[in-house]
Amino acid sequence: MSEEYEVKYSPLCQTVERDDKSVEIMIYEDEEGGWILEVVDENDNSTVWDEPFDSDQAALDEVLETIEDDGIDSLIGPPPGASS
Repeated sequence: MSEEYEVKYSPLCQTVERDDKSVEIMIYEDEEGGWILEVVDENDNSTVWDEPFDSDQAALDEVLETIEDDGIDSLIGPPPGASS
């Protein structure tokens, strides 16, 4: 019987809204003590940062800075069925 890994979510997970658009920020621990940053947009597109963060706060700071610098649209993909 294999041991299952239980995902530990950060209390810093949240939904952020800007310009009538929203993204869900999900921050969770990997199996090695790092923190994974994933953003899910209103179209269910997912963006995951390549490298884990040392803390959940560092992950949150990164995504909030991205939204501030590049706009929330930088994290929103096409709606389902849209061609690229």
